[in-house]
Amino acid sequence: MAGNSAITHRKLAFSAQILLRILAVVASSFAAWLMITDVDVEDVYGIQSDARYEYISAFRFFVLANLIAIGFLVVSLLVILFLRKKPLHPKFYFFLFLLDLIIGDILLGGCAAATAVGVIGKYGNSHVGWIGVCDHFAKFCIRAALSIILSLFSVIVFIIVIIVSWHSRLPGETKDAAINSST
Repeated sequence: MAGNSAITHRKLAFSAQILLRILAVVASSFAAWLMITDVDVEDVYGIQSDARYEYISAFRFFVLANLIAIGFLVVSLLVILFLRKKPLHPKFYFFLFLLDLIIGDILLGGCAAATAVGVIGKYGNSHVGWIGVCDHFAKFCIRAALSIILSLFSVIVFIIVIIVSWHSRLPGETKDAAINSST
């Protein structure tokens, strides 16, 4: 009976990995797409101005972080699907876990940078005399906010992926056995 529960646990962890990675790819893809296609042209004080993500380095980093996460998630998804039947060395699972952590941190950094710029764009900063621009570029700000929300959802999904990756990194073995075999 214990063997069946271990197999069931592995299948459940594998399915969770696949589903969560697909969900993170979809969320990050829509977040990047929303930001990349976000353009707003308005007449501000009689001068025609436009707002684009390319004009703000934090938004460019945000898009790049999402694209990096998408690329990594797609590659890791393909590797997991391709190698699911082969027994792999425990170090492979640990390496995948470390990559999950690194990419998750990059994605979180992109969200943090975009959120900081978004707050300044919305509210300005009275201490240095910056005024908010979202009154003039409402469409741009709404789409940027939706993009950031989707990417933050992707970060949350990525955290769950990291937790599942940690718990399923050694299918069929206990964590203690992994510690003893790595020394």
